[in-house]
Amino acid sequence: MLITHDTRCALDTVVDLVNTAPEDDTAADGLPDLATLADFVRNHEISDVGVLSEFDLSAVRKIRGRFAAVFAAPDARAAAGLINELVAAAGTTPRLTDHDGYDWHVHYFAPGASVADHLAADCGMALAFFVVAGEQERLRRCEAPDCRRAFVDLSRNRSRRYCDSRTCGNRLHVAAYRARRKEAAG
Repeated sequence: MLITHDTRCALDTVVDLVNTAPEDDTAADGLPDLATLADFVRNHEISDVGVLSEFDLSAVRKIRGRFAAVFAAPDARAAAGLINELVAAAGTTPRLTDHDGYDWHVHYFAPGASVADHLAADCGMALAFFVVAGEQERLRRCEAPDCRRAFVDLSRNRSRRYCDSRTCGNRLHVAAYRARRKEAAG
């Protein structure tokens, strides 16, 4: 599956956005205020975003939950329905652009769109490409019991199980090794 630079950026953005959601009622929200949203926009180089407001923060949190539902979708049909709703609500207006030193690429958001509509359109289309390619199962949640972070499995054989093999994967492998050693010594 060919993934263009702008699609990869949108995938990274949507994964990071979904992962700002608190995992339960006791966890802190990763987007607690406008300053954090502004940092998110800057860190992900989201272009054409004006002055952010509390409305933007609320709208981004709302679409974050809708994107989380895409990662939890049981099949391609369910994912497609969710993505279609996100993209349609954003008022998608595809246009070619070359800005900030990047070659020609497609923006799916309308000029002057809110940050939430921008994210819904661009990130929604990036996820749509996976559904169209029959690769919806690559939109995953970490299999570590104490982690449910979202990620996109870009491994050749679709075998990635953890959001980060250095943390979640390694921690579980070490725990399994210790359990085997304890059982053998036992």
